[in-house]
Amino acid sequence: MPKNKGKGGKNRKRGKNEADDEKRELIFKEDGQEYAQVLRMLGNGRCEAMCIDGSKRLCHIRGKMHKKVWIAAGDIILVGLRDYQDDKADVILKYMPDEARLLKAYGELPENTRLNEGIAAGIDDDDDGGVDDYLEFEDEDIDKI
Repeated sequence: MPKNKGKGGKNRKRGKNEADDEKRELIFKEDGQEYAQVLRMLGNGRCEAMCIDGSKRLCHIRGKMHKKVWIAAGDIILVGLRDYQDDKADVILKYMPDEARLLKAYGELPENTRLNEGIAAGIDDDDDGGVDDYLEFEDEDIDKI
């Protein structure tokens, strides 16, 4: 049987949870950066996000955050804009829910931005004004089918 030359098992590869709940300094956007809200995750380290300036961009999650910081639909992120591709951006930072509320309180995010929800703001375009998608059939209609 070969000698085990590894440095540990599965738990070592997972690593420790590096105190995610500790307070960190709130980072504001600079030039070349923009706030965005994730619309949906696409896989392969990419997501689709609606930026605050009104454009929808395909965002790439940087390698430092990949498989360490989990991003879901509805999260507020900071993206770095590309000067050679306007429809693509790079995810720099994910804001925690309390940091996103602070950004909204400071006026960095617009007032119509919905925070801490599973779905992103403004993507429920199929709103029928409260009409359900439930259809009711009569017995003779079912017999004809």
